[in-house]
Amino acid sequence: MNKVITLTMAAAALLLAGCAGKNNQTQEAQERVEIVKTTVLMPRDIARNIEVSTTLMGYETQNVAPSLTGRIEHIYVEVGSKVKAGDNLVRMDQNQYRTARLTYTNLKTEMERMEKLKASGSVSQQSYDQMKLNYDQARESLEFLQANTYIKAPFKGVISAKTYEDGELYAGQPILVLTQIDKLKALVAIPERYFPKVKPGMKLTLSSDIYPGETFPASIELVYPTIDPASHTFQAKIVIPNKDERLRPGMYAKTTIALGQEKIIVAPYQAVLKLTGANDRYVFLNEDGRAKRVTVTMGERFDEMIELSAPEIKEGVEIVSVGQSKLVDGVKLNVVKD
Repeated sequence: MNKVITLTMAAAALLLAGCAGKNNQTQEAQERVEIVKTTVLMPRDIARNIEVSTTLMGYETQNVAPSLTGRIEHIYVEVGSKVKAGDNLVRMDQNQYRTARLTYTNLKTEMERMEKLKASGSVSQQSYDQMKLNYDQARESLEFLQANTYIKAPFKGVISAKTYEDGELYAGQPILVLTQIDKLKALVAIPERYFPKVKPGMKLTLSSDIYPGETFPASIELVYPTIDPASHTFQAKIVIPNKDERLRPGMYAKTTIALGQEKIIVAPYQAVLKLTGANDRYVFLNEDGRAKRVTVTMGERFDEMIELSAPEIKEGVEIVSVGQSKLVDGVKLNVVKD
């Protein structure tokens, strides 16, 4: 029994000693004074320009493919051929089309006779309706086969791919690919915090490493309405006039979006610390002579200064710019001047 009591008393003594040690460490941290230098945060007016990268695409791209399988009689173009809207691209086997045209021609003649009989009251409404149905179906079938037998260019562009040759059997893959290159488009991903500032119609400049020192005009045509939750960006569609066709689909390009004047808070870059094992950034502020740790979001960098944002980051606040690596939250500060 005495042995049990002795062990219990020893454990209690160790516990009290541990608590006393912890209290002493807390008190020591609170009473510790660190020598630091601070910088007063001041606003800065900047011209907000963001630069994003993208890949150019033809403004319109269409696979040329009929809705019916069959033999390809003739392809009128080659890769690189420039075409206008309405130009002939492909002629498929004409047998179905010719049959449909004969059927339609006969039904058209019959329909004209039926119209006269109906006008004179010599035919029932039922017979007339049936003839009209057959005639309409023949006309729609002829129009469908005509569009899929004599395939024409839907817009002005250049043939960028060709899969078949004359006489081959079309079996599903596009026969040609038509790409518009006198006008290009691109999709750019923009950080979500700029969403309220980006509007359709905004003018941009675009550059390519292929043409050093040159810029090309562009504009925002469409701003997508949703934010990507993974990247926290939204997409905007830009359109690039390309009459001289110097730019081509597939080229890598950069674009600068001017968002106007903006007032921001900047701080010395070295004042920002990084949490070990994470990407979180934080700073220490001087709050009534003690260090206050604040998580911040970094923005644009200006030489030795960095844009910071957080609810506590305001004009006139003192940020620790020298000696911050030794600080813990709540420690006393001895601020020295240069």
